[in-house]
Amino acid sequence: MNDLRRTLLWSVFAVSLLMLWDGWLRHTGQASLFAPAPTVAEAPASAASVTGVPSAPVAAQAAAPAVVSSASAPAAPHELITVTTDVVKATVDSDGGSLVKVELLKHKSQQADQNMVVLDKTAAHTYVAETGLIGSAAGQTLPNHTTPFVVVSKDRELAPGAESLVLTLESAPVNGIKLVKTYTFKRGDYAIAVKQDVVNASGSAIRPTLYLQLTRDGSTAEANSNPASFMGGPVAYTGMAVYNAKGKYQKLAFDKLAEGKVEFEKADDNGWVAMVQHHFASAWLQNDPVQREFYGKKLATNLYATGMLFGLGDIAAGQSKSFESTLFVGPQEENKLKALAPGLEYTKDYGWTHIMAAPLFWLLDKLHGAIGNWGWAIVALVVLLKAAFYWLNASAYRSMAKMKALNPRIQQLRENMKDNPQQMQQEMLKIYREEKVNPIGGCLPILIQIPVFIALYSVLSSSVEIRNAPWIGWIVDLSVKDPFYVLPALMTLSTLLQTWLNPTPPDPVQAKMMWIMPLLFSVMFFFFPAGLVLYWLTNNILSIAQQWFINKQLGVTQ
Repeated sequence: MNDLRRTLLWSVFAVSLLMLWDGWLRHTGQASLFAPAPTVAEAPASAASVTGVPSAPVAAQAAAPAVVSSASAPAAPHELITVTTDVVKATVDSDGGSLVKVELLKHKSQQADQNMVVLDKTAAHTYVAETGLIGSAAGQTLPNHTTPFVVVSKDRELAPGAESLVLTLESAPVNGIKLVKTYTFKRGDYAIAVKQDVVNASGSAIRPTLYLQLTRDGSTAEANSNPASFMGGPVAYTGMAVYNAKGKYQKLAFDKLAEGKVEFEKADDNGWVAMVQHHFASAWLQNDPVQREFYGKKLATNLYATGMLFGLGDIAAGQSKSFESTLFVGPQEENKLKALAPGLEYTKDYGWTHIMAAPLFWLLDKLHGAIGNWGWAIVALVVLLKAAFYWLNASAYRSMAKMKALNPRIQQLRENMKDNPQQMQQEMLKIYREEKVNPIGGCLPILIQIPVFIALYSVLSSSVEIRNAPWIGWIVDLSVKDPFYVLPALMTLSTLLQTWLNPTPPDPVQAKMMWIMPLLFSVMFFFFPAGLVLYWLTNNILSIAQQWFINKQLGVTQ
């Protein structure tokens, strides 16, 4: 039974180590051990070759408009307009009036001297927010995200003491129709109010459809590596998402979309669309009960779009109509996402661990609110979890302590009966029965806690709140590795101390492996974010204290 127990433990440990190594390979961009190497993403198609204008909704029964021609929209000077608030630096392209870059001033990228960029449009990367109009009649062209716009507002920076900054753009007339876009950036807010005024200066009524769209290539961003995958947690999702009351949170993965294998609820009077990556997201929101159609499609090679279509009804000649929505571009701060729109917090994707991870984050957030420091909140959370599992852990440690006390007898028995393994096993079982020791009694409590630990690991790695959060002294960012490797070194020492407290295997080879394997395992922690290492280190210290106390209580010599 002792050998069975050790075989079980080493099997679990070996599988865990294999998963860790596979996670590290995927984390560093190498091929997975269990899947073929990913194909290299092709460069996104240029704006010149793809219009990206969505088709009209089914109800409109009209084809998508063509690219705006110079005959219907005289060319205006091209301009990139940059506006700055206290939290974002945003760039709007006068060609289409689209938001083509959003830099988050409060969040650093993995290159510590640079701010995090979410939306961006370069030769190598496309990720933009677009809007426009679709005509109701076949071939009817209206202003869309390829139409030239001119800026009619002057402010470019949020003034001291001001609560908002307004940027207004007006399209060139297209068949007598003008579209006016007004972006309102608020102080301390990543949600941008977007108002669109449709002005009908033509001689007849129109019945346009408005689209709100996010366009992105299929490449992964630097924020996509989720350390939770090292421990069997969810790999960070990068792709589109749709939410409505009928279908709830629905993922539209790029690869599945390209294969035509994505199904989702396409119509409702509520909901939103989003582009999701690790720690950050963008989303078009409209919380009023207005009928809408959702779409997600592949525009071209490695270029995808998701959006919503809204029918604006009839607009008589000489009249105008306004439509208001919200564009969110920022960090996945769970509490703020909940306040913006129903279900938006699901863009912070815990994967299969959600059922346990969500309440754990709630508790961690409450602790942070009371303590004011995410590092100490992590320590406090581990203390509470260890307290919750105290009796389970105590049972495991008592079993291990009794096994440690029996080791001299077991060693002697193995030596005396090494030529008769069957009788040796029988005598060992007899000793266990007499001493009321279960050789695998220390395994079950630990196995029960594994899902909780993985869920907590997922919380720590998925929470952007931990990003750029300091703890003490040299730990100025809990989301990146310890710059001086102090925490990983302490983690290694604590693991070795735990090994010393555990029963020594009777087999000399196993005894050596019991010391070598923890060292190999601890190497991984030198590359983990400091917040995750702090979690494991705190867990180890509390485990050592409890195990030491129980060993002393039972009179087991260390």
